[in-house]
Amino acid sequence: MMTRNNKPRRSLVAAGVFAAGLPAIALAGPSIQFGEQGYISVNYALQIWAQQQDFTSSGDDGDQTDFFLRRNRLTFTGQYNDYVGFYAQLEAGSDSKDGLDDREVFYRDAYVTLDYSDAMRLIAGRFKQTFSRENLEACLEPLTLDRSDISFTPFGGTRDTGVALWGNLADGAFQYRFMAADGRENDDVVTDSPRLTARVHWSPLEPEYDYGYRGTYLGTRTVFTVGVSYDTQADVAYGNFTTRSDVKDYEATTADVFVEYPTSLGTFTASAAAFDYSVGDAINDDPDPSLPATTELEGYYVKGGYLLPNKVGPGRLQIFARHDEADYNLSDGTLDNNRTGVGFNYYLDGQKLKFTGEYMTVDFDVDHPLSAALRDHEQVTLGFQMIF
Repeated sequence: MMTRNNKPRRSLVAAGVFAAGLPAIALAGPSIQFGEQGYISVNYALQIWAQQQDFTSSGDDGDQTDFFLRRNRLTFTGQYNDYVGFYAQLEAGSDSKDGLDDREVFYRDAYVTLDYSDAMRLIAGRFKQTFSRENLEACLEPLTLDRSDISFTPFGGTRDTGVALWGNLADGAFQYRFMAADGRENDDVVTDSPRLTARVHWSPLEPEYDYGYRGTYLGTRTVFTVGVSYDTQADVAYGNFTTRSDVKDYEATTADVFVEYPTSLGTFTASAAAFDYSVGDAINDDPDPSLPATTELEGYYVKGGYLLPNKVGPGRLQIFARHDEADYNLSDGTLDNNRTGVGFNYYLDGQKLKFTGEYMTVDFDVDHPLSAALRDHEQVTLGFQMIF
C-alpha cells in the first residue's frame, strides 16, 4: 500500500460532508470511535422559517403567513477505515408548510466514499448531483436565503443515485468530476440509459478542495473559482408521445463564477451562473405528460454579499442581494419570471447559530389566468438556523 498521511483522510471526510450539503463545522458533533481508524459522528440541523406571501394558495390571491421547518435533518458521517467513509442523512423537511404536517422521514443521502488519493476519489450511492455550483453549495452555509430553482436539473433534481469519480489536481487549482447516475426513469423513457455528468473548475487563488462548495466562507478565505458542467442522457423522451416516435436526448450546460475577497473594510462575495437545459423541444410538440416543465429552461442568477468587518452587537452582520431570470420556452409563456431579493444574515456563532431575513419580488412575464401563485407577488421570509 502507498504511504499516506492524515490530510487525505480529513479531506475525504469533508468531501463526504459537503456532498450532502452539510457544513464542515458539523464535524464538531459527538463521535464514537471504532477500532484504530473507524468512527461515526452524529449531527442535528434545523431551519425554522416564517414566510409571508401575498397569495394564499394557487387559486386564492389573499395573504398568508406560514411557519414551517424548512430543513430538519439528522446526519451520520464517519470512516470505516483509512480508505472507506460513509454518510447517511435523514430528512423531514418542509414539515407544516402549507398546512401539511407530520412529514415522513426519509433518507435524503446515503453513500460510501473511497479515498485513494486527493487526485482520485469515488462516491457511490445517493448524493448530490454534480452539475451546478449552487446545488453543490451547502444548504446550511448559503450566501442568500436559499438556492434558485434553476440550479436543479429536470432529471435527478438535487440528488441522484449512482457513482462519481472526482479529484483535485495541481495542488487543488483544478478539480474534475465524472458522474454516472439513474437520471430519468419511468415506463415512458425510450431507453433506460445512464445520465452522464462532467464538471471541472479552476481556482487560481485559494483552492476549493471539497466535493461541495460554500455560498460564503465568512471572510476566512480568498477565493476565485470558475466552473463549467455538461449533463446528458440519451433517448430520454419522445417528441411525439402519442405515436411513440421522434426520440429525444437530454442535454444541459452551465458556467459559473464565484469570488470572495476579505479586506479590512469587510468581506465581499459575488457569484453568478448561466444555465441551458434542453430535450429537443419535446415539451412543446406532443409531450409526454410526465416531462418536467424545466426541460427547455434557460436562465441565470447573480448574487452578492457584504460581511461587515466588526461585530454588530453579539454577532456579525452580512447583507446580500440576488437576481434570477428564468425562461421556460413554453408556448404560453406563463412560467417565465424574474426574482429579485435582498436580505441579511446575522451570525451569532457562525453558521451554527444564525438568523436570516429576505424580501423578494417575483415578476411573471405573463400573469396566469387561474393560478395566483403564477402571478406577480412578494414574499418576506425570516429564518432561524441551528446546527448541533
